[in-house]
Formats: sequence, C-alpha cells, structure tokens
Amino acid sequence: MAKIEAKICGVKTKEALEAAAKGGAAYVGFNFYRPSPRYVPPEQAAALSKLVPPGMKSTAVTADAGDALFEEIFRHFTPDLIQLHGREPPQRAADLKARWKTPIIRAIPIGTSADFGAVKAHEGAADYFLFDAAPPKGAVLPGGNAASFDWKLLQGQSFAKLWFLSGGLSAKNLREAVALSGAMRVDFSSGVERTPGEKDPTMIEELLRGL
Repeated sequence: MAKIEAKICGVKTKEALEAAAKGGAAYVGFNFYRPSPRYVPPEQAAALSKLVPPGMKSTAVTADAGDALFEEIFRHFTPDLIQLHGREPPQRAADLKARWKTPIIRAIPIGTSADFGAVKAHEGAADYFLFDAAPPKGAVLPGGNAASFDWKLLQGQSFAKLWFLSGGLSAKNLREAVALSGAMRVDFSSGVERTPGEKDPTMIEELLRGL
C-alpha cells in the first residue's frame, strides 16, 4: 500500500498527541464541538498545540460554530486549518477563510452517491474535502459516530480539491478502505479510542506503523 497521510482527530491529551507525532501523522484535530466526547476548550488545545512538531498541521474542528467561538480559538492559538463539520453554507466557509486567512476542510456526509452533489457548491471556498459517513438516524454528533459508508462510492469520482476519507476507520479496515476508495488521506477518531473520546496512544502508534 502506498504511503498515505493520516489525521488523528479529537486529540485531548499530551500522550495522544505525542503518539500521533511519533507515528508521523500529518494532521491532528482539536474538536471544539461541545456535545462531542472529544471536545476540548480552546485554552487546552492551545497548550497541546505547543507540542505539535514541524510538518504536522493542527486543525480546529467545528460544527455550526458562531463567530464568538472562532474569536476565542484564535485568541488562544492559530490552527493551520479550520474544519467545518456542520451544515455551514458555502458563504460561511468563504467568510471564515477571508477573516482568519486559514484554509478550510469541508466535511461532506455521505450515504449515497447523490451526496457527492454537495461538493460542487463548496468547491469555491474549500481547500480540502472530508468524506464522512452520514450520521445514523438519531445521532447527536455530525461525525465521530464510528460509522462507515460504502467506500466503493468513491470509485470513478474526481474532485478539484484534495480529500480525506473518514468514518469508522481503524487498523482493521484501513487497507480495505484505501483499496476500495483510492484515498491518500485518512482521518481517524473512534478507531483509535478505548472508549468514546479517550484516545489510546498504543492504538495510534500501531495504526500509524501500518501506513
């Protein structure tokens, strides 16, 4: 399997971040969505961001966040990327990118091939796409639900921007996911956790060794 880039999302501890860095993850995500078990306040993310090594990009993961949260995030530290994981319209992404001069990762929930139709509307402001499984019925979280979508849906697809594969990925299914989807960037959250929100440094290191 060709070398692919990994993003470890929802990091809350020094140990998890150090495991991601040691394993060579290209991206780390700090989750600022309060209902999530992976939530960290901006001041905690700022402390962790000081441990991010050169070559690894930090990501502020948000969902339908207001201006006040972004003001607080950027008051504490400057992430390399902003991830929008809610229902933000394209103009919101464009406004945030202009205001904070920070590239945007636009998450797109996928359930059927028709869901890729949303890509066109967001191409103008997004710098990356992240294809995640559409939330299961009744789910509170827009992502991080340990759910996957049919990776074959990505076969034959072509996008103007770089993209990540997300949704229920783990060491057990990584090779199959990459083989079926053609992904060169993968996003892990629940797949490297002991319990929801609690990253396991050993699982992170083992996963990254397999890339």
